[in-house]
Amino acid sequence: MDNQPPIDARRIFRSLSVFAKPVVARSVFELVITVVPFLLLWALAWAALVSGHWLGLLLTIPAGGLLLRLFVIQHDCGHGSLFRRRATNDWVGRALSVLTLTPYDSWRKSHAHHHATSGNLGKRGKGDVDTLTVAEYRARSPRHRLLYRLYRHPLIFLTIGPAYTFLLRHRFPLGQLNAGWRAWLSTLGTNAVIVAIAAALISQIGFVQFVAVHVPIALVAATAGVWLFYIQHQFEHTVWDADADWSFHEAALHGSSHYELPLVLRWITGNIGIHHVHHLSSRIPFYRLPQVLRAHPELATINRLTFRQSLATMRLRLWDNDRRRLCSFREPAHH
Repeated sequence: MDNQPPIDARRIFRSLSVFAKPVVARSVFELVITVVPFLLLWALAWAALVSGHWLGLLLTIPAGGLLLRLFVIQHDCGHGSLFRRRATNDWVGRALSVLTLTPYDSWRKSHAHHHATSGNLGKRGKGDVDTLTVAEYRARSPRHRLLYRLYRHPLIFLTIGPAYTFLLRHRFPLGQLNAGWRAWLSTLGTNAVIVAIAAALISQIGFVQFVAVHVPIALVAATAGVWLFYIQHQFEHTVWDADADWSFHEAALHGSSHYELPLVLRWITGNIGIHHVHHLSSRIPFYRLPQVLRAHPELATINRLTFRQSLATMRLRLWDNDRRRLCSFREPAHH
């Protein structure tokens, strides 16, 4: 990651309003060029399977990538940034949520909380990756330390975690039991439509074929999505502050990464790697985020991570308040 001089986050925020406007024709275009290829690849993967060509299941990988992109588009709907009208954003988001297995209204509320509290040590635990401080970890019992270590272990976090989140956890409004009827309606309504569509497909192609095609696609998208969500805030020099010292603009710009991916992966991930800009102004449509970097080149080096650099972040598990950085489990013992 490159060092950079201090940047006035509030000044940058004020200058971004010009980009926080959707181009409706572009939004529709991005939606179409993602949905149509996804459905085509899904059908081709099934055709290959029934023809006995198991290598055709490799098509589930690009299909999973397109499903991830649909999640990013749904995500923009949740921020009200894809279309001008709130109702259009919401209904497109709800339609996409059936494919992404993520109840739109329930998720939107949780994600809004994440944006409003990201980097605030006093408001952790909702819509983010669970992160303990060094002091909190030391105060835990051996059993709870073990559970935290298991939760943060890469093999569990990137295998069991995505499957649990998208296939099971999203089927119930967990954490929103007192959120009112909207959370329940969003979750149960999404489940009902998923079941109806799955039942219709199963009646035509069979249960085994449906599972053999759709589950791998869903898991590819879920795993990539969890990894992206992790790397967006879990890097060495991210920013966490106590409630009294926390600033939305500083936490947004300096507590979120700029994940610089190859061009193809940038397209598949809907530029969500430009996450520091997204957190600073979430009303900017995903396809306009690169325009912000061109207009403000000083933002390109803030918290910049390459793919190779990002792999080393998985060893970072605890927040060290004294050194103001994420660290591994071993580092505090030698500090």
